Amino acid sequence: MSVDFCGLRLAHPVINGSGTFDAIAARTVFGDALLSDFPFAAYVSKTITLEPRQGNPPPRLWEASAGLINSIGLPNKGLEGYLREDLPQLVEIAAGAGEHGQPVPLITNVMGSSAEELSQLVEACEQRGEIAAIELNVSCPNVKTGLDIGADPRQLEAVVRAVRDRTGKPLIVKLTPNTADVALCAQAAQEGGADAVSLINTLRATALAPRGQPAPHGASARRPPWLGGGTGGLSGPAVRVVALAQVAAVAARVRIPVVGMGGVRSACDARELLDVGATLVAVGTESFRDPAAGARIASGLQAAAGA
Repeated sequence: MSVDFCGLRLAHPVINGSGTFDAIAARTVFGDALLSDFPFAAYVSKTITLEPRQGNPPPRLWEASAGLINSIGLPNKGLEGYLREDLPQLVEIAAGAGEHGQPVPLITNVMGSSAEELSQLVEACEQRGEIAAIELNVSCPNVKTGLDIGADPRQLEAVVRAVRDRTGKPLIVKLTPNTADVALCAQAAQEGGADAVSLINTLRATALAPRGQPAPHGASARRPPWLGGGTGGLSGPAVRVVALAQVAAVAARVRIPVVGMGGVRSACDARELLDVGATLVAVGTESFRDPAAGARIASGLQAAAGA
């Protein structure tokens, strides 16, 4: 079950999706039991930005049919707060959760609105030996075009190329699904120097407030959105078949490893992503329902492999 991923040796192919499993909060709840039964072979941090973010105003969640819309808005302590407060705690968790004296690798997810911001984030992560790899979240809108940075292949290649020389660590690009040709974007990330790509991120979605709720000023003839941020990202079982199609298309286009995610609830779901070319599988929304989902899915894959 062990996997070599960008030079990192992982005990099995199941990791977490960024922002879907708060290891620090989980340890507060479960104590050291979390360490002996840590559900993932590598841990990916929530998205870190240069400056602290409060996130979107509430409400932030909407339970959709077979899925979840979130409008969390990437709240985080900023780069300085992450390195000073969160990273030491994650290092302790990773050390206790590892096997045979080897800690679980820590992957830090970063996001910026420009190549310059991303470069600063990547440079800071490069200087910390505790961080095993860096994941670029390129779903941030470009301030000039309004499009996700990762939605334009030429812009994406330029951004990845700009940050590639800032680190010797494995560089994973988390692709946006909200683009015309995700496989072309994956190829652009590869040409820019990415060591791996991960997908899918959430699909843009919205939910309307119940009838009768007052509409915001200027929209009296329309029902207002329920989410405080207006729109959000759809995840969970509803996006699984989309993820399967996009992961298959990307794996057929690139030579670098692919991390597949989107609606994974079971070992069978994970196996399908591996079958279409993923090297690793990430679990996201299912961890909200079952915090031990990652371990359950990894165990199921191992049992199926030995059958």
